[in-house]
Amino acid sequence: MLTLTTKLSSADRIDGTLRLPFELREKSRLRARLESGEEVALFTQRGTVLRDGDLLAGDDNRVIRVIAAEEATYRVSASSSRELLRCAFHLGNRHTQAQVGSDTDGDFLRIRKDPVLKEMLEGLGAVVAEQDAPFEPEAGAYGGGHHHHGDSLLAPVPLRQKIHRPLERE
Repeated sequence: MLTLTTKLSSADRIDGTLRLPFELREKSRLRARLESGEEVALFTQRGTVLRDGDLLAGDDNRVIRVIAAEEATYRVSASSSRELLRCAFHLGNRHTQAQVGSDTDGDFLRIRKDPVLKEMLEGLGAVVAEQDAPFEPEAGAYGGGHHHHGDSLLAPVPLRQKIHRPLERE
């Protein structure tokens, strides 16, 4: 079985593709199948998120490209930037992963399909449409973004920081 453990910044060739929904691209240990049907094992550090287009090196030096699979999502749009920002605020208040995007139809948010959130967003005046699409949510304030700095073992685990709360006594 091919084992994938190293992220590459670039490659001269691509030997296979691994199509995964976001839920599986967040896993640190995973058994999956390449599009060719070959079984692979993926080992990453906890906290690593694979993104569409990432390149992984196998233990036999083959290079595998990660592809974001289409999955059931909602495309959320609104009549104004203010209304869309309001929707983003309420989604964030519920710790909901969201993708921020723009296309020929305008700015939008994309979230996983969830009927309760759909009802809330429609109550805020948003247009919520079901859409099978790749899901690439924002990394979050402490997620570190999407950077490549040469070939490396998969992403480092973020540092834990103690958050000082004024009412806490040490």
